[in-house]
Amino acid sequence: MESTVQEKGTISIHTENIFPIIKKFLYSDNEIFLRELVSNAVDATQKIKRLSSLGTFNGELGELRVSVAVDKEAKTITISDNGLGMTAEEIKKYINQIAFSGATEFMEKFKDAKDANEIIGKFGLGFYSAFMVADNVEIQTLSYQDGATPARWICDGSTEFEISEGNRTKRGSDVILHINAESEEFLEDHKIQQILDKYCKFLPVPIQFGTKETSVADGEDEEGKPKYKGVEVPNIINTTNPIWTKSPSELTDKDYLDFYNQLYPYSDAPLFWIHLNVDYPFNLTGVLYFPPVKKEMELQRNKIKLYSRQVFITDEVKDIVPEFLMLLHGVIDSPDIPLNVSRSFLQADSNVKKINSYITKKVADKLAELFKTDRKGYEAKWNDIGMFVKYGMLSDDKFYDKAKDFALFENVSNERFTLEEYKNKVAPLQTDKEGDIVYLYTSEPAKHDAFIQSAKRKGYDVLLMDNPIDNHFIAHIEHKLEKTQLKRVDADVIDKLINKEDAPAHILTEEETTQIKTIFETSIAKPHMQVTVESLSPDEMPVTVTMDEFMRRMKDMAKMGGPMGGFYGTMPDNYKVSLNGNHPLISRILKTEDATEQARLTKQAFDLALLSQGMLTGADLTEFVNRSVNMI
Repeated sequence: MESTVQEKGTISIHTENIFPIIKKFLYSDNEIFLRELVSNAVDATQKIKRLSSLGTFNGELGELRVSVAVDKEAKTITISDNGLGMTAEEIKKYINQIAFSGATEFMEKFKDAKDANEIIGKFGLGFYSAFMVADNVEIQTLSYQDGATPARWICDGSTEFEISEGNRTKRGSDVILHINAESEEFLEDHKIQQILDKYCKFLPVPIQFGTKETSVADGEDEEGKPKYKGVEVPNIINTTNPIWTKSPSELTDKDYLDFYNQLYPYSDAPLFWIHLNVDYPFNLTGVLYFPPVKKEMELQRNKIKLYSRQVFITDEVKDIVPEFLMLLHGVIDSPDIPLNVSRSFLQADSNVKKINSYITKKVADKLAELFKTDRKGYEAKWNDIGMFVKYGMLSDDKFYDKAKDFALFENVSNERFTLEEYKNKVAPLQTDKEGDIVYLYTSEPAKHDAFIQSAKRKGYDVLLMDNPIDNHFIAHIEHKLEKTQLKRVDADVIDKLINKEDAPAHILTEEETTQIKTIFETSIAKPHMQVTVESLSPDEMPVTVTMDEFMRRMKDMAKMGGPMGGFYGTMPDNYKVSLNGNHPLISRILKTEDATEQARLTKQAFDLALLSQGMLTGADLTEFVNRSVNMI
């Protein structure tokens, strides 16, 4: 029997057009209605629990729970709780009066909103998100207060409402959505389950959706063995105490790994993790995991989930988490970040900036601790974590200041050094005549092997820099380290890479020098190949083809879309062809009187230099192979 209407009225929102706009504008994000309503129900249970602990409420709390029920036939979704409940006066206060300062301001702000979260967050429309999917919304509620009478509120999506006596007999509230024709997908159990799993998986109060069958003992059979029968029990979809709500002292490594598997099933185990827990000057808890990331840059962003009081908000955590840590996995929970956030809010909020800095510090402290307490284990993880560290050093000066003590250089002999250790290792031998320490490196050790061997004959060390981020890291390190240069080992002949003194004269006369240079220029006949004659050890290659370090870096940056990319990207490749004036083959070419033989030897020596750089291809490579066979 329908109750007598006690009051009718108009919701105080100062405009007739808000509900149609909400329903239309927010349609693409309409699933968040369930998050909002379940979150409200959870808040109601948390508040009654708080009142009980303060002694303000002396009744029986019972088992606090929120339930979601779908009635496909009636086309309703009901969200129920046994929390505070409301009186008719409280309904008028909390439901009917939305705190807008006026229709003009609302509409002006609203036109710039980018998504549902933003509009709901700005204007307190959490409850009203129900109208995205419902034609009518009904509330049946009974307040916890002594002598309270049940109240019923109903609204059809216009600004008209009715309040009458309700029929609820127990403390709490039912929010009943009469689903509209366009939103009947939400009457499917699997759809509701999907949304609850996404947003409500870790809420602090049990969330029930439907039932499931379990087996319980039902007496014994003739042999005295227990008999079992199927029993329907509530299906609780959430974990109420996820590990980030606990103290690290309560948790084992297995707990952290099990939680990781729950978040990312079938993923490789994380390398290590950081438990976040701070309550001043902001509140933040969470667990961040370092996943294995190989040199191939298997980047998987948006793997950190942001929660507010255990309610899932988003997995787009840019601004909250530093850019270089976006490759981490895990969970962050902060009540200081509102449930409904927008990108503009995150960029402007002071707490977000503090959280960002805190996370950077915690990660740096954890890496420093690992390095200090277990260097061998840290070095074993370096291939996986090196990219995090280098990226952080590039993008955050504060992180650089800490990371310079645990960032590692790795050489081609698989030895690893801190920046200070490496400086001390190479400074005695690899300081040039200008007093600059020269760090030699290779990005492709197999391809650059001849150059590496040449460096080793001098007693020089060669770093391995084959990570995709190393192009930027090399330039950054040069900027940070005083009187230090990094040069790729194939950027010039070895004596020019680390120029210790003016080169001694080679054995060729001035006339012979001019002659051999002309012979090679004629044979090569390529304007972008500049021929020079150098005084090198007879053990070095007779001909070496190199590209200047600066030019190669600019072209590499251009390929990656770096600054000046358009300019350097269009420039032709220019190479230096260094002839070793002290090599026997150069003398032999000079002394060869047969012009055909001289040209053949010249071309063979040049092609060998190209081959060592991987620059001999196509018809030129075929010609080289055939010439080599004939010479043999």
